[in-house]
Amino acid sequence: MMHHMTEDQILLAVIKYLKELKQVEFQQILDELHPYDIAQLYKNLPHKHRYRFLSFLLPKQIADLIQELDLDMQADVLQKLGIEKSSTVMDLMENDDLADLLNELSVEKIKEFLSVMKKEESQIVQNLMKYPAETAGGIMTNRYIWIRSYYTVREAVDKFKTFAKYAETINYLYVLDEDKHLAGVVSYRDLLLADMNDKIEDIMFTRIISVEIDMDQEEVARTFERYDFIAVPVVDKNHKLMGIITVDDAIDVVIQEANEDIEKLSASGKDIDFYTKSYVAAFRRLPWLVLLLFIGLISGSILSFFEGTLKQVVALTFFMPMIAGMTGNTGTQSLAVVVRGLVSIDINRKLIFRLIMRELGVGLMIGGINGFLIAIIAYIWQDSIIFGLVVGVSLFFALIIGNLAGTVIPLILYRFNIDPAIASGPLITTLNDIFSYSVYLGTASAFIMYLM
Repeated sequence: MMHHMTEDQILLAVIKYLKELKQVEFQQILDELHPYDIAQLYKNLPHKHRYRFLSFLLPKQIADLIQELDLDMQADVLQKLGIEKSSTVMDLMENDDLADLLNELSVEKIKEFLSVMKKEESQIVQNLMKYPAETAGGIMTNRYIWIRSYYTVREAVDKFKTFAKYAETINYLYVLDEDKHLAGVVSYRDLLLADMNDKIEDIMFTRIISVEIDMDQEEVARTFERYDFIAVPVVDKNHKLMGIITVDDAIDVVIQEANEDIEKLSASGKDIDFYTKSYVAAFRRLPWLVLLLFIGLISGSILSFFEGTLKQVVALTFFMPMIAGMTGNTGTQSLAVVVRGLVSIDINRKLIFRLIMRELGVGLMIGGINGFLIAIIAYIWQDSIIFGLVVGVSLFFALIIGNLAGTVIPLILYRFNIDPAIASGPLITTLNDIFSYSVYLGTASAFIMYLM
């Protein structure tokens, strides 16, 4: 019945069962829904039905639902559940998600929730909350299955079956020595293919790819990309196993970092979305725009410096917006290429040199073709070869400089450990205005006697 129903029909059926207190029918619908779909259903429910919706759910369903909501709604659900039911749900949540949620609450609330949880779960979550949010420690979970190297495959499978429901992923078993050091890893597939009497030490992999607990989350995501893992172990400085990171968390990191980079590229500041209040959004964007306002004043002073040239050859003003605009555009294109490259490639001197030479080549080609075209147009319009040459040569050099600025500025910021995405479009555009006006009006001034 379910697969023939649209989202709207499911929503209406759920509301009907909530109103009529039909818990069995309600559960039949929810049993066939993925946690993401249950979360969407909850978001679309009128507020008056949400409390009863939660009361009809099983604790495990609530735990899965919470993990699909944003932090504000998560806190709201816990509020609706009350302390007793919340504690049951929290015990069932993935510990890394729970640590993120609690970190958003007030100190009193955190203490209140932790005090009613199971002692061991509470301790684990507190340990996870110690790690900075954007590090391997901040996104890891400790729900993994570990075994010893002297186990037989049969013993490993037995332990696997016992703990499978507690583990976040059942793709790997981690082999620890007496001091909890990570000694090897065995995949679920290896277990299936091995003989039941084989020893784990004979089938385990000892060359283990792991990440350190303080590694930045972007670097962690890159490890997943390189090795196509479903989970990666997290170790401390002494190679003790502290937890694992699963691929779903790595994907969340990639999306989060990409969104941050896009926000910075447009200089709109982070944490501005469809729901941000106007005054908050304005104050987050203002610092950038005030800085660019002052840099923009330099463009104005360049124009006043060359005022004499512009008065004598008024036709020059016609091409100014085009030259400034084209220079800004080519710089922004280069910037986008560089920022995207920095996210996925390890940078070294040789690569930087190659990139700058490549962009110089690109600038020469773009500048040459566009400069030639605009020179012909300017010559035909003013019937002056010199005027055409001034406009064409200016655009040629302006585009080369603009292209290199879009490449070099993000690399310089990257070198000084400033996020290169902050070298945002507006900054490049404003600087390129200054470069293009200087080149254009400087060239025109040099040839002023021939232009008049």
